[in-house]
Amino acid sequence: MQKTLDQKLANIHADPHGAKDFILADAKDADMAFGIGAPGKSPESHADEVRFKTLGEYREQIRQIVRQGLVDIMLMSASTNDVLTIGERLFDDSPITPAARANDASDVFVVRGGKYLEAPAQPFRTATLDHIQCGHVDCSAEDRFRGANLGLYSVTFNNRLDDDLRTLEAYRCFRIEAERKGFRHFLEIFNPNVPDGLSPEMIPDFVNDHIARTLAGVAMPGRPVFLKMVYQGPQAMEDLVAYDPHLVVGILGGSSGTTLDAFKLLYEAKKYGARAALFGRKINNSECQLAFVQFLRMLADGEIEPEEAVRAYHGVLQKLGIRPLRSLADDLQLQTAVMSYASGGQVVVPAGVPVGSSESSPQPGRTRVGKKEKKDCGCGCNGAPGGCGDGSKAVVYDPENPPNFAAMTQAEKLAYNKAKRDHIYGD
Repeated sequence: MQKTLDQKLANIHADPHGAKDFILADAKDADMAFGIGAPGKSPESHADEVRFKTLGEYREQIRQIVRQGLVDIMLMSASTNDVLTIGERLFDDSPITPAARANDASDVFVVRGGKYLEAPAQPFRTATLDHIQCGHVDCSAEDRFRGANLGLYSVTFNNRLDDDLRTLEAYRCFRIEAERKGFRHFLEIFNPNVPDGLSPEMIPDFVNDHIARTLAGVAMPGRPVFLKMVYQGPQAMEDLVAYDPHLVVGILGGSSGTTLDAFKLLYEAKKYGARAALFGRKINNSECQLAFVQFLRMLADGEIEPEEAVRAYHGVLQKLGIRPLRSLADDLQLQTAVMSYASGGQVVVPAGVPVGSSESSPQPGRTRVGKKEKKDCGCGCNGAPGGCGDGSKAVVYDPENPPNFAAMTQAEKLAYNKAKRDHIYGD
């Protein structure tokens, strides 16, 4: 089956400045970093005892998101890849590309009681490429590609010569092995974890220069198919994209934050040139992962605005009877810095977004009109003309005939997105 990742990469390289394609990945490889806590907290947790979901539950969530078919890549640990890709053949009839974490440097050793993150990152690989590709050492030519043929390789530069040289040498050895075995990779570049002589303001340029310098010595067959990195703000993103439009830049999600943090991060990064987003904890810690992924896809495809998506997401949670982790007002708060040029290095909530206490903001599912309240559909249109509550313009969701979003008004987009959600989740 044609994989959406391959088609999108082809479209981007064919028209770097005009292609609208955006790659979305679910990063379910956290078991190679956090250990037992990787699947996230169990609903059975309480104040006196924290319980985590099981590895089986983690893998079942992967199955559900793959069956949903909205992400382009599912990133897993090598062991989960062995179970789902090789054992269950989960991706054989799926447009989603399976991928596995190909290395686990010391700056992802996030174990309880550990002190590893206090030291400069050291390169290390638990997984072997053969295990990722076929499930055992010494793959034959016949079974070389039974498993995943895409992997994540991460590097961290700290401005420390000996440590950075070890990182570069390990990456060089990996690239050579990967090219010989026909294994593709994407490159994750973490910000320095123990930087030497670098102020926070210097880090974006330091990281960008390391990317450009490192890849300058790599011919096309050995280059990463795209990048995964911290979103450093508009200027750093534009600088890197302008330097080489064929360098497909993606962002990592980082810690959970609010729902608006996640949605705004994707939206702003895309605005300034990002072509991919790889979210792990932001998806895994959401109240309803399938709904969360649906809105990420709608944002990536330009079908909805971030604030509207948060309101609509809460509407879906309400419809499904799922208690949100935060109130709508709290979930519309931004907690992430350096999101846009206008923020001046500190994010501000755009005008018109409800903030503050529940006393001063409408309750989820209600819209105030003067002194009265009326039932809100949850889509965010707030009864606007042409919106979902306006019977003068009926909007029907037809998956076989998508509309021309560029020609639609904001209210029409809202109404269409509500019709789409109703089609998926029920009226």
